[in-house]
Amino acid sequence: MKDPLFEPITMNHLRIKNRIYLPAMHLGMADNFEVTDRILGFYEERAKGGAGMITVGYATIDEFSGNTLNIGAHKDEFIPGLKKLSDIITSNGARSCVQLNHAGRYNFSFFMNGNPPVAPSAIASRMTRETPRALTIEEIETTVENFAKAAKRVKDAGYDAVEVLHGTGYLISEFLSPLTNCREDEYGGSFENRIRFGLQVMEKIRDYVGSDFPLIVRMNGNDFMPDGQGRGELREYAKALVERASVDALCINVGWHEARVPQITAAVPRGAFAYLSRGIKEVVDVPVIASHRINDPHTAREMIADDMCDMVAMGRSLIADPHLPEKAKTGREKEIIHCVACAQGCFDNLFKLKHVECLCNPVAGYERERTLTKSETPKKVMVIGGGAAGMNAAIAAFDRGHSVSLYEKQDHLGGQLYLAAAPPGRAEFAELAKDLEKQVSCRNIKVYLNHGVDEQTIRKENPDHIILATGGKPMTPPVPGIERSHVVQAWDVLGKKVYTGRRVVVVGGGAVGVETALLLAEKGTLSGETLKFLMVNRAEDMETLYDLSIKGTKKVVLIEMIDKIGKDFGKTTRWGMLQDVSRFGIETRVATKAVEITNDGIRVETGDNVVEEIGADTIVIAAGARPDNSLESLIKELQIACSVVGDAKGIGQAFDAVHQGFMAGAEV
Repeated sequence: MKDPLFEPITMNHLRIKNRIYLPAMHLGMADNFEVTDRILGFYEERAKGGAGMITVGYATIDEFSGNTLNIGAHKDEFIPGLKKLSDIITSNGARSCVQLNHAGRYNFSFFMNGNPPVAPSAIASRMTRETPRALTIEEIETTVENFAKAAKRVKDAGYDAVEVLHGTGYLISEFLSPLTNCREDEYGGSFENRIRFGLQVMEKIRDYVGSDFPLIVRMNGNDFMPDGQGRGELREYAKALVERASVDALCINVGWHEARVPQITAAVPRGAFAYLSRGIKEVVDVPVIASHRINDPHTAREMIADDMCDMVAMGRSLIADPHLPEKAKTGREKEIIHCVACAQGCFDNLFKLKHVECLCNPVAGYERERTLTKSETPKKVMVIGGGAAGMNAAIAAFDRGHSVSLYEKQDHLGGQLYLAAAPPGRAEFAELAKDLEKQVSCRNIKVYLNHGVDEQTIRKENPDHIILATGGKPMTPPVPGIERSHVVQAWDVLGKKVYTGRRVVVVGGGAVGVETALLLAEKGTLSGETLKFLMVNRAEDMETLYDLSIKGTKKVVLIEMIDKIGKDFGKTTRWGMLQDVSRFGIETRVATKAVEITNDGIRVETGDNVVEEIGADTIVIAAGARPDNSLESLIKELQIACSVVGDAKGIGQAFDAVHQGFMAGAEV
């Protein structure tokens, strides 16, 4: 039987070897609009990994359309750099494409020497907190021309296709949406007027690049914005793009950056938005590409086989594992490192003006810097601790040619990744634990489970180098009554080692506290499977089903000493988690200090020095962690070279553990 994922597909006259499409992603790697070695290395690895088509960008079309960290396509001087990039993609077997875009009101005046961003209408952006300047008719006409000139540069630079972004809240989608387009001329008002700009852009590009050059539009299937555009208008727009603007393929994404529906985080089920690409595919006769949370070949091929789409956009999936396509094609799917949708390195970094990195793949963004070469003096390396840091250290050290042994005191590898996977919508972290375990296994690294390490073990192993990755331990704050029987640790709740009562107070509002509170608040709510059963059989009305999906059986109160909940979440994840805290009825108390745990609950002191008692059946302590590195002094006494990584070095995120572990193994 043929694998639908690896069947060729034709776009205009362009034959693409498989159905895997690497979409354009903000990488933050350009230097003053120029293609850099970092960009070349990043895309070279993904082309070698077997993707059918790779789209780079987005690329700018004028000085108001982006910033210097974007690839430039608005001047002829950028063509040589663009050409280097197209050459490196196509010479490694993939088709090449550039996405063009204008940020519109999503741009920042900071990036434009204080000039305001431009948009169809002067309506402020909730994302940037800035109000744009409305474009004049003449400026609109110039912008259309600039899109076309940029597309011609893309073609001249040797690319196989060009894509234009018509969604996500950027300029073209701002013209499309009545939410941001309040114009009273021929570009505003009716649906026909609002689609005029987008159609003109594509028609002008076609004039510049000719009939045989593939044109792709990336557009929303639903913008998920109140008073914005839903599926109906966008399906009609898709038809117009194909029938009136000669567009050759449509790549369907979801939501604006301001939308309050999660789009890329772990809470989004795999392939959740396939229904949107299906809706577009039903009304057009060109290839339709599905997007978002397609991080494994099984989901991808099912979507194609079931006529939900013709191709799959796998973006962050190929950041996590650039060789996913080749592994899937050659029967090595179990060796794939799957994206866990944490957004810590790929999206959160952009808010920090840093280039893209990856929690799952410590080489992402460093393809030409973090190459592992064989050591000229192979050593015996002992790794103590089998969590994210330890496994990555063992893998890197082995790939350097060292003899590696990995010791773990529990009966399984993975460490705190399994605790991170326990809260609702975070199960992907368990997949990372399994993926790393498979990487250890396929290298035949010696693993010792249920094996605590002491001086005798170290002397027997007699290593040249030890990597200490023993993680952390939960902290127990000095609160009177902390020893009472109804007090438990959050780690034990997440690890399903304890039960809690109906009334629960969680002490500590950091990431672990929020995740634990959400886990408890969902107790007694409907599962997805049960919800579908009841809905399909119309057993209850929709409002009742909604209530049963968010109202659990426990009353949960979350207290935090500082004035902010979830401070250690990444920006991309935090807003969704806090939205769920509110939605599931968790009561939050900030600037609130635990002063005593009683038989009946917990006494707290608020910022205005008011003391009160909160009744509770169970008190859950989520007061942070401390390094568990008791072996470090012994190793120093034994005069063995040692690297300390992950939480054993200093409490951090899984991202830190992965990268520190890899670097420790690479540097032995």
